[in-house]
Formats: sequence, structure tokens, C-alpha cells
Amino acid sequence: MLIGKPDEIPSSEITPEDLYLRRREFIGTGAKALTAAALAPGALLAACDRATGSPVQEEPTPYELVTTYNNFYEFGTGKEDPSRNAHLFEPTPWTVKIDGLVRKPADHALEDFLKPHAVEDRVYRLRCVEAWSMVIPWRGVPLADVLKRAEPEPSARFVEFTTVHRPSQMPGQRRPILDWPYVEGLRLDEATHPLTLLATGLYGKDLPNQNGAPLRLVVPWKYGFKSIKSIVRIRLTDRMPVNTWQEMQPGEYGFFANVNPEVDHPRWSQARERRIGELRRRPTLMFNGYADQVAHLYRGMDLRRWF
Repeated sequence: MLIGKPDEIPSSEITPEDLYLRRREFIGTGAKALTAAALAPGALLAACDRATGSPVQEEPTPYELVTTYNNFYEFGTGKEDPSRNAHLFEPTPWTVKIDGLVRKPADHALEDFLKPHAVEDRVYRLRCVEAWSMVIPWRGVPLADVLKRAEPEPSARFVEFTTVHRPSQMPGQRRPILDWPYVEGLRLDEATHPLTLLATGLYGKDLPNQNGAPLRLVVPWKYGFKSIKSIVRIRLTDRMPVNTWQEMQPGEYGFFANVNPEVDHPRWSQARERRIGELRRRPTLMFNGYADQVAHLYRGMDLRRWF
């Protein structure tokens, strides 16, 4: 198992969701009792800590907030719309197409798609372009492993992702809010970076519909809209894909979308952010705190131009 550790993360203890949500019950029981409870057998995040010897020391956003405060326009534009409107969505059965510049194109049933890969638990920050953030314990497989299995052609330089198009189950797709289906893209070296995850769950559970069931991308050093949800197609190409938000509003949303406190959105500052569940605002970290791991990918690039 691997846990990505952003630099400069403040100290706090990762706790399983059920214990976290009942944390007030443990107040006054003493440090020893609390530690014992947090390290009980089967505690997902504690197991991750033991496996790596390097725990992420930041309190995760409560599960109930992670699953009720979302951007997922396929279910509506309000933050609470996805949790209200996603109940009709059916994430099984599910097929993922991998095609384009690969030697082994195929349509995979999700269970077959995931079977050869070890599932990992990772705790990552998620930073939205709207200047709010969360800390989420994800479960998934490294995208690099999936792409390696498909055997990219030497000419492949980019990866394009496409969300499912089901207007009958996704009420937001019945309106021309965006050009459906939703499309995103990464450079191949970004897609194969060890931090990039194809997530199948959070907090040790399967992904809820409103969070991108059954398969979504997680790229923790980029703004949240890059982490495309409910993926049905992964296509390798030699040309930079135009992602949906870039196509709709190119002056506000670029291809790279790296978290950068020095480059503001045209309508608001990116220098600070609000962690969901907190009142205070905190400084935004370069590359969302993952600069040590990913800054080399953009060496020599003008990050104001390539935003």
C-alpha cells in the first residue's frame, strides 16, 4: 500500500470514518483508550500507516461531507445536487474501453479491468478550483499499472478520459450546461506518475454514485475538475485533448490545471482555500502540497501561460 504524503501537512491523526464521526464519544476516555480504538484490527487507515511507516498526519474530511458536497454537473450544478439526484444511477455492470495508441485495445468489464492490479489505500488532498478543499482516504489502483497493461505505442503522448453519457439516469445531462459527455486529459507522464490513481472507493467503501462511481480519476496536485468521474473510456493519443471546461471557458480553465497559489482564477484569488468543515481559510500550497513529487514535470514551463 502507498499513501501520498504532501509536504507541509499539519499534524493530526488519520482515523477511520466510524471512529471519526463518533469522536465526541471518546472525549475524556484518555489518550491510551483513544489510541487503542484508532488502531483496532480492521482500521483501514491505521493499517496503511503500519504498512508505510509514514502516516499522513492530517485529519480527513468527514465522510458525510465528502459525500454531500460535490461538483458533479451530470447530477446538477448545486453542491448538494449530486447526493440528492444520484440515487437512480446504476454503476453496475460497467465497461471501460481502452483504445487509441495502444497495442492491446479492449473493452473491459470493470471486475476484469481491476483484477490484475493490487488495490491501494491513499490519503490525498482534493483542491477545487473554487478555492475549497478536502482530505479524502481513497481506494484504487495506480493508473500507470493499467496503462502499462494496455502497452502504449511509442507515439502516445496524452491520455483522454470520457465520462458515461446517460441522460436517463443523470438529470444534469438533460440540460446543455456542458457539452456532454464530459472529457478530460493528462499528459502521459502525468498519467503514469506514481501519485495518479484510478479510484474505486473512499473511506474503505465503494465510491458513492455522487463521488464518481464506479471509477474515477484522482490527480491530487491538480484542481478537482481534472479528476474526472464515472469513466467509461481511456484513449491514448499523440495530440493534447481539449477538456470540457477548457472548451467551454478557455480563459478560466486550462489543460494543466495545476494547483498554484500564484496564478489566480480570473474571478477570484487562489492564494487561500477553505477546508470543508472548517471556518478559517488556509494558504494554498503549490501543487497542492505535492511539489516535491511533481514539480519536475513542469521544469522550464511558464505556469502562468500553461495554467
